[in-house]
Amino acid sequence: MNALLDPRLTDCRRIFLHGLALEASIGFHDFELEARQRVLINVDLFVPLHASLSHSDHVSETLDYDLIRRDISEWAGSRHFNLQETLLDGIVDLCMAQPSVRAVRASTEKPDIYPDCHTVGVEVFRFRP
Repeated sequence: MNALLDPRLTDCRRIFLHGLALEASIGFHDFELEARQRVLINVDLFVPLHASLSHSDHVSETLDYDLIRRDISEWAGSRHFNLQETLLDGIVDLCMAQPSVRAVRASTEKPDIYPDCHTVGVEVFRFRP
């Protein structure tokens, strides 16, 4: 089943950040340990409509994606990651820490790692328990 068709999402709005390009210290190959590299991050946040309707047109009534972007940027720059999975799991945890988020679909991609691949990456889709 396509996760986007899951009935737990029928009353949700999808808020997303796609193609967030950051420089991160990531990888376990010798050449990756020498310099930071570009990582592309994609995040889809599923928030129930009742938690994201702004009656006064003010950000305080919705999920502020500026905060999500800031937190992801800080996490990605906080240390060296051997694995994309470790970076990605931390990003998902940051997103799920927002009480209004019901589910997160996120991915990381390393576009400059192999000359014969457009990108290599990891994706996860997690629901709040």
